Amino acid sequence: MRVLDIGGATGIHAAWLAADGHQVTLFDIVPDHVAAARQLADRTPGMTVAGADARRLPVPDGSFDAALLLGPLYHLTNRDDRLTALREGARAVRPGGWVFVAAISRFASLFDGLARGFLFDPEFRRIVSTDLASGQHRNDSDHPHWFTTGYFHHPAELRQECLDAGLDVVGVEGLAGRLLQLTGRWEEPANRDVVLHFTKAVENEPSLLRLSSHLIAINRRPT
Repeated sequence: MRVLDIGGATGIHAAWLAADGHQVTLFDIVPDHVAAARQLADRTPGMTVAGADARRLPVPDGSFDAALLLGPLYHLTNRDDRLTALREGARAVRPGGWVFVAAISRFASLFDGLARGFLFDPEFRRIVSTDLASGQHRNDSDHPHWFTTGYFHHPAELRQECLDAGLDVVGVEGLAGRLLQLTGRWEEPANRDVVLHFTKAVENEPSLLRLSSHLIAINRRPT
């Protein structure tokens, strides 16, 4: 397949897709990311890299079989910019092709703060309160484990932003993402099947989407 990796950073997704036999084009707006991805592309056949803005893609309409937006939506803090990036991703994909969009949940910092103890720091509690109120995440002190400036979606809000492209939203981890005791069981195929089976049973349940720190919107462009 011809895959477009929009905001693909240093190539962590593009490299394994190219190694699996796909033709992957990676765009990123950060020069250091582009330089690192190009070094990876030099030893990865089928992978090409260039600098570009997710809101202005230098590609013809319908020129890819699939597009990934696994970063732009939570780095674009303005709603109009996010909608522009979504429309650009859909424009780049042929009729019948796929678009995959990642977002961070409005509740991610709260869950992470509870799990890792950050929530007992007054400054982190202030960040979480802002996240819950507006989705605008700001780590002004540059604490290394508190993420960077970004936008955290409410699941219903992500669905609304994706409507124009016909996207649907599913949770990635659900409650299982916080159950560290499952890590050992994941290595056993039979146990992994159990976890995946019951994850699939609830991944589209609207009342449970908030349990996932990360969300994926998936669309197949109409033919």
